[in-house]
Amino acid sequence: MKRLDKSELIFKILAYVLVTLFCITTLYPFIYSISMAVSSKVAVETGQVVLWPVEPQFDALAALINGEQARTFWIAYTNTLFYTLYGTIFSMLISIFAAYALAKKNLIFNKHITFLIVFTMWFSAGMIPTYLNYTQLGVNNRWAIIYGFGAQAFNILLLRNYFVGISSEIEEAAIVDGASEWQILRHIYLPMSKSAIATVTLFYALNRWNGYFWNRILVLAPEHPLQVVLRGITELAGNTDIIVDYGYSLYSLAYAAIIFSIIPIMLVYPYLQKYFARGVNVGGVKE
Repeated sequence: MKRLDKSELIFKILAYVLVTLFCITTLYPFIYSISMAVSSKVAVETGQVVLWPVEPQFDALAALINGEQARTFWIAYTNTLFYTLYGTIFSMLISIFAAYALAKKNLIFNKHITFLIVFTMWFSAGMIPTYLNYTQLGVNNRWAIIYGFGAQAFNILLLRNYFVGISSEIEEAAIVDGASEWQILRHIYLPMSKSAIATVTLFYALNRWNGYFWNRILVLAPEHPLQVVLRGITELAGNTDIIVDYGYSLYSLAYAAIIFSIIPIMLVYPYLQKYFARGVNVGGVKE
């Protein structure tokens, strides 16, 4: 077994210590949120909760599952799942087809179209013109939100750069064998671009799941996503004029809602994160 010299040993010790501290700092918000959700009303409102639960009770969780706030919360949860699932699928379809077309050097006006897409990343019309544009186009319901925010220029270019890096010899061999454009995309480009596709899928899914601003001002209350309702619960918790005694702190209700809101992302992310760094590095570099 090879012995480490003193400098290398010190470096490894420092590296492990820093990584451990970083892990602790990232875990603390999750532990704190759980503790706030299951601590007693007095402990929460007097600031006794620092890390672990104080006088544990589950009234806030029960109220969120089957209480006064349950119906609004779970409708918003269903809306968010709808936005995330169908929105991500629609955005990926647009991005993949656009990236595949732009990766073709023989596409007419290829450079001009690419420039127009990049231009939208540099300049925008501003919030008010964008809002007026969306309202005049009728972006005021769930399907309209999915279509209106269909794709992002950065993600299209990320996939396009990845597709450009695929060997042209493979495609030429497929063309010789009589493969169509659809078959080339399906059987060559997509299987060879799993890391980039997984990365862009994660980008779109997180964007849809965390959607707040435009969903709040364009969509009516019954179709609001989870983040808008979370904001409402947080504002309710901070309202000092409320005199109703719920038996639990409204802050506990807010933290319970936060816990439920992060569970799907925590379940999906570990399966996609292994592709994340490779997809960004390869797709983000232009040859």
